[in-house]
Amino acid sequence: MRDNSEACESSSPKGLRRRTFMLQAVGVAAMLPVRGGDGVAGAAALGEPPPAASAVGASVSAQPANAGYTLLGPEEAAFVEALVNVMCPADSLTPNGTDCGLAVYIDRQLAGDFGKGGRLYSQGPWLQGKPQQGYQLPMKPAEFFKAGVAAARKAAQARHGIVFEQLSSIDADAFLIDVAGDNVPDERLSLADWFSQLVYPLFQQACFADPVHGGNRDKVFWKLIGYPGLPAFHAQDMVRYRGKPFPGAQRPQSIQDFS
Repeated sequence: MRDNSEACESSSPKGLRRRTFMLQAVGVAAMLPVRGGDGVAGAAALGEPPPAASAVGASVSAQPANAGYTLLGPEEAAFVEALVNVMCPADSLTPNGTDCGLAVYIDRQLAGDFGKGGRLYSQGPWLQGKPQQGYQLPMKPAEFFKAGVAAARKAAQARHGIVFEQLSSIDADAFLIDVAGDNVPDERLSLADWFSQLVYPLFQQACFADPVHGGNRDKVFWKLIGYPGLPAFHAQDMVRYRGKPFPGAQRPQSIQDFS
């Protein structure tokens, strides 16, 4: 039986552990876009994770009670909070996903231009696409997300007698693994596609986007991987400190610091 710190790490489509995923984000210096109409924030890491990363979790304050949700209803919000808490459990590195603001980020993105399908072709015809073609549904992302939540809650109820957000962390983790592995059927949609094409990408973005968008609260994930903040200020640093710890990585700067 795994402890709580490992509860969600195998829930990614390819079984990537959370720590491995973060280290790979450092190694490839990837840029993760905010999938909304309100800006783009990078998550490229400079150098190696800082030695003090194990103390990051204690420095993050609790999620404010008035954060609120724009799109998600009460049951949907409860589902998403349970989801991100399973995928990002509280441990010595970070608080749980809700306290990191991940649910707030997901809600804001779905309520904005991305969730409304602002950049998607939506006239049809709707044919069966190939996996590499990505999202190929007539539903807008927000509609797809809500439909997936309803289907997942229904499937959890049928399997366990209770909805997903009431499951233990072990049962919830096992359920997400089955969802990602296409082992939870639904008549209306593919929950595997829902998880891999929408839920997991939003989770990744919530972790590493600029905190101004609601996730990565107190820059906890930037501090964890040693990312110094706004990329526009670090063009030369990316060359100067490549493969080396960046001295300012524990004091990253976000859009909020310049507003």
